Amino acid sequence: MLYTRLNELPHARLGVVVAKRFAPRAVTRNTIKRVTRELFRQTSLPAIDCLIRLAKPVNSKDGPATTAKLKAALRVELARLFAQAKTARPPKPALPSAPPPPSEAP
Repeated sequence: MLYTRLNELPHARLGVVVAKRFAPRAVTRNTIKRVTRELFRQTSLPAIDCLIRLAKPVNSKDGPATTAKLKAALRVELARLFAQAKTARPPKPALPSAPPPPSEAP
């Protein structure tokens, strides 16, 4: 899952959240973070903040921690998400709120 928001910097920023309940092994979580950072660096994005979060489990403790199949599927999904973020129109920044009305002193 990808969340984006405009930022005031001249470059994009990345945050990666990989919960233990979705990737129980540290090796798997580190692989996901490494592949995500690699693809983020290769993709030229506008000045936005990107937050990547797993939405469903990727493996269990039973099988191997990482596989070529997992890495390939991860690259395909991340490339799709980053391409979507590149073409999506970010929401306009919120307008400044109006100042509160002056209070009347008795």
